[in-house]
Amino acid sequence: MSGLSMVTGASGHLGNTLVRALLAQGKKVRAGVRDLNNVEMFKGLDCEIVYAEMQDQQAMLQALEKVDVLYHVAAVFKHWAKDPDAEIIQPNLQGTEVVLQAAAQAKVKKIVYVSSVAAVGHSEQTLNETHWNSESSNAYYQSKILSERRAWQLAKQHKLWMVAVHPSTMIGPNTTRFTDSMQFISDIKNKRLGIDPNFFFNFVDVRDVAAGLIAAASKGRAGERYLLTNETSTSMQQIIAAANHTKPGYKVPPKPPKWLLAAIARCFELVAKISGKPADLIPSQVALFYGVRQEYDIAKARKELGYAPASPRQALLETFSYLDLMKS
Repeated sequence: MSGLSMVTGASGHLGNTLVRALLAQGKKVRAGVRDLNNVEMFKGLDCEIVYAEMQDQQAMLQALEKVDVLYHVAAVFKHWAKDPDAEIIQPNLQGTEVVLQAAAQAKVKKIVYVSSVAAVGHSEQTLNETHWNSESSNAYYQSKILSERRAWQLAKQHKLWMVAVHPSTMIGPNTTRFTDSMQFISDIKNKRLGIDPNFFFNFVDVRDVAAGLIAAASKGRAGERYLLTNETSTSMQQIIAAANHTKPGYKVPPKPPKWLLAAIARCFELVAKISGKPADLIPSQVALFYGVRQEYDIAKARKELGYAPASPRQALLETFSYLDLMKS
């Protein structure tokens, strides 16, 4: 579809990558940001930059004026907060309500709603778009589940053309501030990770996710969900192997048993509550991720969207190379 495309959360990792991908396809792009004084990441990009706070109804309505395709990328992405409901759950839920109601009022033609595999779940079985997560112990997961369900309610209520896409752990270029995912890879690169938490990560190149979003707008079917992940997950040993491929000298750190990692996480969370600084690890993450592979069936996205992600290994190799370039 031609016309004006709007990206919320355009200063973030996925948002900025999406803006670049849309421009590369000759699209007219409006980039929505929360801070108009922090737009260095758009240097050299021929896009319109506007204020678009997802909890500000009037600002969002103005930002969506004459928009044909809305890519709602903006979200709070963190697992720990002093007040998880006020800082994670409600902002994501209320932001979804504000953005979709504004889109309905502005008569936006198409909406690509960025959810997460957090709303799909992960288990020992391979999951697909029909699955919904029932997780409630982790605030971020809860926020994504509630927000997507609310998005579908609003889409039905306002008769909106909407698809939902579900990325997994995004890594790769075009990041000006590290997400938790990119910080984790950076910590490994800089040998700051002292333990192997025995987590399995479903890595996907952020550029492949951006391409998937654009394909979802042009090829997706209204009312459908699409997984933008890789089929297989990656262990710490495989991450270290990728790091050693770019620069030898990395060793796999020791792997504590689950009970010990949970105890460490409780200590981190207690310190965080006292200091107010984010915890590096919390008990709900240990319960969710320890020893559990995150694997998905992406046949639907491959067939309907032409989605063809780089392998997890390739995504890691390019991310480590990108981090080298950032330091130089």
